[in-house]
Amino acid sequence: MDTGKATRRAVLVTGGVALLAHFWRDADPSSASSAANPHPSASPAASPTAASTSPGRLSAAGHSPASHSATGHSPASHSAASRTHSASAADPSTSRALAPHPAKTSTPSSRARSARARPRHSRRGGVELPLEHIRDGRKGIALTIDDGPSPEYTPQVLRLLERYRVTATFSMIGLEVAAYPGLVREVAAAGHTIANHTWSHANLAHLSPALIASQGDRATGAIHKATGRVPALFRAPYGAWSPAALQYCARAGMTPLDWSVDPRDWSRPGVPAIVRNIMGNTRTGSIILEHDGGGNRSQTVAALKIVLPRLLDAGYHFAVP
Repeated sequence: MDTGKATRRAVLVTGGVALLAHFWRDADPSSASSAANPHPSASPAASPTAASTSPGRLSAAGHSPASHSATGHSPASHSAASRTHSASAADPSTSRALAPHPAKTSTPSSRARSARARPRHSRRGGVELPLEHIRDGRKGIALTIDDGPSPEYTPQVLRLLERYRVTATFSMIGLEVAAYPGLVREVAAAGHTIANHTWSHANLAHLSPALIASQGDRATGAIHKATGRVPALFRAPYGAWSPAALQYCARAGMTPLDWSVDPRDWSRPGVPAIVRNIMGNTRTGSIILEHDGGGNRSQTVAALKIVLPRLLDAGYHFAVP
């Protein structure tokens, strides 16, 4: 009898200990908070790691310009291609950028299409990561035209887009917007989207949060003055994203816009090279980067005359991010 009682007592004690251990584990405040808030909001002091994109795209200091040296443009390679944007870290707005990026503002109809084309964005540390692809069904792609508007090349690009009924996004530089507001209105009136490409094509990776905000806000002001619209997209020059730049986009309500196909047309590699790059690398969801400002863009225009009908014949359709 005593032996049976002792055995039952031992079983009860063992079960009680296991139950308490399970309860203690479930009540762990760290596990409960992480389950309740899987995407914590970023603070102004968010770490670079928390705001980083995929490996090789955003370094410890942000989106490294060097990471684009192989397939995209870097500050050094831009200057080598006679691109002499001189934006100093002290005051990048003191000198006029030679090639501002063209950006398109969206009409009500294009905004609705944009909402359908925009995929669910990745977020890290509470900030939205740069958009590198769109989602607009099978063979949906986007064309982006940077560094304008240019009184010489933007009208040529507009005529091509109208001929092939293609809608694009123009990433425009504030200085150029202020210089050619009528041309900006033409781009917007044609149904294209205008994105903010900073005031003077400054390398944001080297700027303080205050200077980044100044670059973005001044460009937004110029676009709004020219078109009456506020841009919803922001593209960092050179693809140089930093945590501070991404946090600025979040505060300003603009989606950071990147790209996935860069034919390096700004370096004038020749029309066949531009065409080969675009046709060889474009896939469903691709965002193609081209330029209408920043120098001689005759090769870009010539290449667009070839790739636009080829892409359409291949079954692709164009949307805005």
